[in-house]
Amino acid sequence: MKKISNVFWITLGILVAATIYAVISPSSFEKVTENIQAFITSSFGWYYLIIVSIMVIFCIVLALTPIGQIRLGKQDERPEYSTTSWFAMLFSAGMGIGLVFWGASEPLLHFASNPPLAEPGTDQALRDSMRFTFFHWGIHAWAIYAVVALALAYFKFRKDEPGLISATLVPLFGDKMRGGWGTVVDVLAVFATVVGVATTLGFGAVQINGGLSYLFGIPIGFNMQFIIIIVVTILFMVSAWSGISKGIRYLSNANMVLAIFLVIAMLIVGPTMLIMNLFTNTIGSYAQNLIEMSFRIAPLDEGNRVWIDGWTIFYWAWWISWSPFVGIFIARVSRGRTIREFMAGVLLLPAFVSFFWFAVFGTSAIEVQKAGIVDLAGLSTEVTLFAVFNEYSFGIVLSIIAILLISTFFITSADSATFVLGMQTTFGSLNPPKYVVLTWGLAQSAVAVILLSANGLQALQNALIIAAFPFSFVMLLMMISTYKSLNQERKDLGLMLTPKLRNKKETLDKKAEKQS
Repeated sequence: MKKISNVFWITLGILVAATIYAVISPSSFEKVTENIQAFITSSFGWYYLIIVSIMVIFCIVLALTPIGQIRLGKQDERPEYSTTSWFAMLFSAGMGIGLVFWGASEPLLHFASNPPLAEPGTDQALRDSMRFTFFHWGIHAWAIYAVVALALAYFKFRKDEPGLISATLVPLFGDKMRGGWGTVVDVLAVFATVVGVATTLGFGAVQINGGLSYLFGIPIGFNMQFIIIIVVTILFMVSAWSGISKGIRYLSNANMVLAIFLVIAMLIVGPTMLIMNLFTNTIGSYAQNLIEMSFRIAPLDEGNRVWIDGWTIFYWAWWISWSPFVGIFIARVSRGRTIREFMAGVLLLPAFVSFFWFAVFGTSAIEVQKAGIVDLAGLSTEVTLFAVFNEYSFGIVLSIIAILLISTFFITSADSATFVLGMQTTFGSLNPPKYVVLTWGLAQSAVAVILLSANGLQALQNALIIAAFPFSFVMLLMMISTYKSLNQERKDLGLMLTPKLRNKKETLDKKAEKQS
């Protein structure tokens, strides 16, 4: 019988205490989380922008240097999963519900009601809406995931360390990471994971509720969202029971099929040429302005700073809070790939697909708004997508497919998270006990319910930013530790920065052999 670590009991205790506080005094809970969230975003916005940009640079450097030749596993190992299944699993776990929730509404809001720079409803606002949406869901988001995933895969599969966040810091702190300090690091990772996933489950429940309301007149409210979470919790726990090779893989592939069908159908019935033109134009604008957007903090413009806090800083915190869960899961399914292959797959392909997704649904929503048929910007976020479908052909069919897609993304994300949480609280076991997995499944659903009852989406967002902040410091240390170990291995393997230096080393080695 596999042992349960102290991380399980400590984190569970913290979550129970926070849950009791939220139930007994929801108004106080909301106020406290709101104040902490406001302090973090106003005082450390610059920090979030800098650290995430460092992560992007870190990933690019590893991919382009000889370190990229090192394999995440032994040198003779090959990938455990096909490229298609690998991509489907990391994409479903990494973005999932968020893409469907924000696919139409984020570009629309940036265009019509809350633009980052231009006047609402202008052509410049339209261009900016796409560019900043691409920015929020592009390589910065996936670099955050890649940092954690790379470190875990490297130390687990190549160095035979336990699959724990704390194990990635051993090169820096030695055996301290196998004791109390390691427990602190792992508790931070597990806590951030539960809150991050619970936030997304809350988004998913709200949007499923919104879709059912728009289609069938079912009322929007906490009671219905509670029922949705219960139903989906049962479904993802059944999937979790079947294990990663069956439940998660099959559901991830189903997600991809539904997502591809939905986006192609919308491309056909929507403003096709405008979608393709905006998609192409925005990729160029995104690349051209990437550095400026990465460090944009607007120190002298309070209005722009509020926008940055509410959007960019929120997203960076969201991705960081998800990084232990998504990183561990991506690491688990990436065994056998080289670092260069890993970075290309994790950074570029998901970002490109996200860009196309937002171009299709965002442009379609903006065209409806510009036509003046319905004020989409005045609707709640959870019903925006369904209101867009209503203005195009086959709207009912597209709405039903979207609800199915949200549900499968919901199940896959929660399913993957329960596996990761089980792994992190059983000393890194790749096959955690079923009862531990099920316990975490119930815990993250309970947190989602409690946060929704406290104050809906705002309480979810506050908790997200708070949980992400301490773990960001752990991620900084992970980058330093991983680079230190990889660079040493690069030297040991003779992977030189230039062919000339490598040839010189080989010549010296042969000369030394002859002399001996």
